[in-house]
Amino acid sequence: MKGFTLSSLFFTLVAFLHAVNALRFELPAQANNPDPQCVREFVSDGQLVVVTVNTNGHPNDGQVLSLRITNADGDEYRRKDDISGNVKVAFSADETSSFDICFTNKVQPGYRSNGRQLSREIELEVESGANARDWNAIQSAEKLKPSEVQLRKVNEMLDEILNELEYLIKREHRLRDTNESTNRRVRNFFVVGLLTLIGIGFYQIHYLRNYFRSKHIL
Repeated sequence: MKGFTLSSLFFTLVAFLHAVNALRFELPAQANNPDPQCVREFVSDGQLVVVTVNTNGHPNDGQVLSLRITNADGDEYRRKDDISGNVKVAFSADETSSFDICFTNKVQPGYRSNGRQLSREIELEVESGANARDWNAIQSAEKLKPSEVQLRKVNEMLDEILNELEYLIKREHRLRDTNESTNRRVRNFFVVGLLTLIGIGFYQIHYLRNYFRSKHIL
């Protein structure tokens, strides 16, 4: 097929996967202590992460929508309260781990809803690594050709894939070492327990033999 190349196939696949990462859901407003609704993503150490949130509604519409981003340890990356419209948040991960993007929607104090259920529709998109970079700005700043920009993006994506594979290999080695260590401890505990039981058995036999001899039974 004319004009069809491996790079175009690659970017078609990347665009498809990128579209799958977009998430849309509806979050009802609650009066007191609203339950958070969270989305968990994985990120590598030092990666740039861009979180784009697009919501309906507007300020003072009776709802207070809040965004909170935390890592696996509960440390807060970003927090934004009373958001509406289009909101974009960027940060760099300080470790290879998962992070949570949580939303809470609270009914504005003093607002009368007249019995109707308030809610916000949220569209969430998360980009990380090469996908999060502004390639148009890089192309303009460095005066690159479109093909050069594509090659750089492919190289960065391949580097990210290799880094993730290395991380998975290290994690597999760590889990295997932990499993082997646990097996050794269980085996040693079994051997010690067995030797202890054998020792107690011989001691009881020796004690009973001496007891019966002292009573002239044997």
